[in-house]
Amino acid sequence: MRIKTSSCKAKARVLQNHLAEELRIKFPEVAADLHPQLMGGTGEDIVMGISAQNRIPYSFECKNQEKLNIWAAVEQAVANSKGRTPVVVFKRNRSKIYAVIELKELIKLI
Repeated sequence: MRIKTSSCKAKARVLQNHLAEELRIKFPEVAADLHPQLMGGTGEDIVMGISAQNRIPYSFECKNQEKLNIWAAVEQAVANSKGRTPVVVFKRNRSKIYAVIELKELIKLI
């Protein structure tokens, strides 16, 4: 059974909204400067102004799919990253939310 495009976009929007809210909670000083991308918009899934970009050096690609081509998602995140560290945030139905980041960036965070 094939899922409607509108349903897929609604699932993606839920994850984008969740990530944007988590970032706003973690970084209240730039909360007004970050927003989920409008559906159908191109580029990063979390749109950040200059102050948010300076505080959060990551570029986010969100995927809420049952079957994810992780390599295609990473490629999309890199293409949209504008020089910031690309992060793929993903989940599927009834799962936790995970993130993929390049190993060297993870080591910096540890």
